[in-house]
Amino acid sequence: MIQQPRAGELAQPPEAIDTLGAHDEERPARRLGARWGRFVHVAAVGIALLVLWQVFFPFSQGTGFYLVIFVGLTLPLVYLCYRRTVRPRDPDADDPGPVDIALAALALVVGLYPVLPFGFGDFAGGYDAFLDRGGQLSTWDILAGTLLLVLVLEAARRTTGLVLPVVCLAFLAYAYYGGYLPQHWAVAHAGVDFSQIVNGLVNDPSGFYGIPTGVAASYIVLFTIYGAVLNSSGAGKFFVDFSFALFRRSRTAPGRTAATSGFLLGTVSGSGTATTVTLGAITWPVLRQAGYPRENAGGLLAASGIGAILSPPTLGAAAFIIAEYLETSYLTVMVWAIIPTILYYLGIVLAVEMDARRFGAREVAVDVPGVWRVLRGGLHHFASLAIIVVFLALDIPPFTAVVYATGVAALFALGARLVEARTGEPAERPWWLRAAGRWLADMAGALADGIRGALPVIAVCAAAGVITSVITKTGLGQVLADALVQLARALSDNPTVVLVLTVVFAGIAVSVLGLAVPVTASFIIAWVVIGPALVDLGVAPAEVAMFIFYYAVLSEVTPPTALAAVAAAAITGGAVLKTMWQTWKYTLPAFLVPIAFVLTDNGAALLLRGPPLDVLWVTAASALGVAALAVLTGGWLFGPARLPERLLCLLAAALLLYLQPVSVGIGIACLVAAVVVHVLTRRHTVEAEEPDEGKEANRANA
Repeated sequence: MIQQPRAGELAQPPEAIDTLGAHDEERPARRLGARWGRFVHVAAVGIALLVLWQVFFPFSQGTGFYLVIFVGLTLPLVYLCYRRTVRPRDPDADDPGPVDIALAALALVVGLYPVLPFGFGDFAGGYDAFLDRGGQLSTWDILAGTLLLVLVLEAARRTTGLVLPVVCLAFLAYAYYGGYLPQHWAVAHAGVDFSQIVNGLVNDPSGFYGIPTGVAASYIVLFTIYGAVLNSSGAGKFFVDFSFALFRRSRTAPGRTAATSGFLLGTVSGSGTATTVTLGAITWPVLRQAGYPRENAGGLLAASGIGAILSPPTLGAAAFIIAEYLETSYLTVMVWAIIPTILYYLGIVLAVEMDARRFGAREVAVDVPGVWRVLRGGLHHFASLAIIVVFLALDIPPFTAVVYATGVAALFALGARLVEARTGEPAERPWWLRAAGRWLADMAGALADGIRGALPVIAVCAAAGVITSVITKTGLGQVLADALVQLARALSDNPTVVLVLTVVFAGIAVSVLGLAVPVTASFIIAWVVIGPALVDLGVAPAEVAMFIFYYAVLSEVTPPTALAAVAAAAITGGAVLKTMWQTWKYTLPAFLVPIAFVLTDNGAALLLRGPPLDVLWVTAASALGVAALAVLTGGWLFGPARLPERLLCLLAAALLLYLQPVSVGIGIACLVAAVVVHVLTRRHTVEAEEPDEGKEANRANA
């Protein structure tokens, strides 16, 4: 019998933490000593309180003023919390050294330079004076902006690796030297001098303080704090217990539990790889006992972890940027994701059902209470999630809604502490005072964890401002988008084929880009470079944004890097490449369904953008397409599926996901043909085996 952790315990074991640090797209943070840990803790709590205060009492100087302060306060923490190298030079002492402290101090000064209330000559002088010099920066302004650029790139390197800073440097070189390119080249431009580059970074809305950083300083940080508070209230442990209790004992229960736990844990994580590691540490023993091969279990864990950031109500960070870019509400983006999420988990459930039969999976007894008992003890953990959805439906801004949801989660955490203290051992202090003290410590820790957890995203969003600023100043985005379409038109003159080829090229480009840079940066770059190509071909911006979003997220399970799959393989001990391909099998619907968004006008119905009847038939057709894909990759229908049935399912899936009535009708016919062929072949096989079994029985009797 598998023993689950006690209530409230969902801490990752040390080996899981090491796995996460080795394979997450974000570099591992320092394990600070007591002194520096306290300092960073206090600083992070202070920043969190500032962020919460800003929601209800925004600065009168405007959003730009707040973003300068936010970046100026969080950038130094990156240098204190993240080391220069991946591994600590001294395992016993991982505190920041003199260089790190000096860089943190410099980051504080140059980050807050535009809002420093004092000055002399052209040095600082306050935010209004800095804005007045916009376009004609002083020498001090250029120096401060240059230092900030260097510090932002180094912060991105420390938190995510070398690739993103190198890409940023390449764009900066293009901005500066692009004027020297032959002017008949499409990518040539008039040239941008260095002062204009710096001005674009610190003054233009496409630079450091643009939409990505604005989203990081509001939506992302607040949702990260919410996740930390929710987890501190015991929600993570409840979600896992609920998933185990929901399916109880059956041979498909372990796989279903992994998928459900991944979906629920995503509300308190926000990282696909982190969810995979947490999920694997808890559910891999159950999957192993059920008879899952290591590689298949790893693939299921990675797919379940990634599904968490593809699913409402707490989508990945890029979803908030979609809302800002398209000037729509976050609730609308959540609604767009509903049917794709259903199709994604339909694919996983079908794969789980097929695998359980193909592997001969066994029932596993898990030591958890009944589902109703688990619900009675933790149903309140769903309340804060419901508040977010209800408040968004009432047109309350998402950052306000998540603050209220955080408050509700904090109150439930207080209630849990009071109950624990009231029923615990007698102590010198009154039980309610002991409970309040522990609760305050929990909440302070959650606020600090929320800010520390958002530091890599903040660094990425600030660094992405370099790329968006250069693209805006040089017009490179439209040039590259035109080149993508021209490549497709060089292969065919048919408009439909051109669209199909452009979509395929775009999907490959986003996937490759995602191999090198984090999901948020991948989405931002792809939106300004690849997005215009699809929009120029008549695809609506909403479908384009969701298409790019899905492919950016799926880069975490795309070979040859597939960070989530690599982390899952480290947990299960499976072969890495085989685990990657098993992950690809589970996530294949997520790769193909987004293509259906953009190939036809009917694809908009998958985002609930269309008449109800269109939504109904398009969803049904896509579900059949996902089922056909499951048969293709799982090799199982009513029994083992052979090559003819699988080829027919491949054709059926392709036709069903090209959402036109004629192609859907042919696709259904192909799927029916696959079922008929399978039934007839299976019956013939069974009849052929029966005489042999009879002969063996006669021999045994003799």
